[in-house]
Amino acid sequence: MSSKKLHVLIDSLENHINQYEVANSKISKASVGWHIDHSCKVINQVVITLQSSDPTLYKNDFSFMGKLFFTLGFFPRGKAKAPKNVKPPETIIKGDLVNQLQLARTNIDTIPNLDKNAFFKHPFFGDVNKKRIYRFLELHTHHHVKIICDILKKR
Repeated sequence: MSSKKLHVLIDSLENHINQYEVANSKISKASVGWHIDHSCKVINQVVITLQSSDPTLYKNDFSFMGKLFFTLGFFPRGKAKAPKNVKPPETIIKGDLVNQLQLARTNIDTIPNLDKNAFFKHPFFGDVNKKRIYRFLELHTHHHVKIICDILKKR
């Protein structure tokens, strides 16, 4: 497992930061900034949850849906709603995006030091431990990078 792909995806989010106000309702109800903010919030919240998790409580209950999406390598669009704790605010501020991107990079670099059974509970996939965390964060971030690219392409 490596954070290299995840850092490349974060670089991609950062490359679109100047277009944070761009939106296209034919592609997404949300703006480019919303997708950047949400992606960073997911990375940061997941890592914070991993850091504070009790590895002895980890259950190997990764769902069929999780295995399917991880194998296919993508998440379908428009099927899930962002939980409240990773929803961006009504007003997106560029400076907040910059800070969250930096925090995401810092947080990712802490993952290798975590217990192998540090985990977070995903509402559809079950417990996601360190072994699967890079794949989850890569798929999730890539999902939103693709949406951002489509928003910008279809203006």
